[in-house]
Amino acid sequence: MKYRDYNDNELLYYVSEHNEDAEEILYEKYKPMIVNFSKKVYPFSSNTGLELNDLIQEGLLGLNQAMKYYDEKKDNSFYTFAKTCIERKILTLVTNHRRLKHKILNESLSLDMTYEDQNYGVNYFLKDMTTDPETVLLSKERETQLEEKVHQVLTDFEDEVFTLRINNFSYQEMASILDKDRKAIDNALQRIRFKVRKVIEELES
Repeated sequence: MKYRDYNDNELLYYVSEHNEDAEEILYEKYKPMIVNFSKKVYPFSSNTGLELNDLIQEGLLGLNQAMKYYDEKKDNSFYTFAKTCIERKILTLVTNHRRLKHKILNESLSLDMTYEDQNYGVNYFLKDMTTDPETVLLSKERETQLEEKVHQVLTDFEDEVFTLRINNFSYQEMASILDKDRKAIDNALQRIRFKVRKVIEELES
């Protein structure tokens, strides 16, 4: 049984029927993508304790996730869906290991915009103004809520840029990892800033 004899949807049907050969064929087909992306991201995971194989294994988990949740009625091609799942899994692994302290949209996106005609930037609403435990807890809960809402309104590409940027990847690093030029990264960040502002306005309304 060779994957070239079957399209992805046919293979996914066999996978749903617990056909191990079909599952192995999909792993064989997509492993080069996983390895290539892992190698591209690996240089940016220095001093995290991660090995290249850790990234590859995470990518395989992303592929497994794609096989499990792909819906041809709702999603694009399986290739596009799988690519997104694989890259998000690997990026999440690396960013989680790089993260010293998560600062959602604080210094990373440098959103110096005003809110409701007040002289407060978005950063004012995102940083802890007191060390009172209850207030700090509420702030962290709000931060998590904000991040979840932002992820929901971004395109796949914007979401990748967002994930990298809030974890302090530079423009050059993002461009290298995502195979885009700096202009594409900058344009994505501009769109992200606009969408973040809309989310914050909704949360504050």
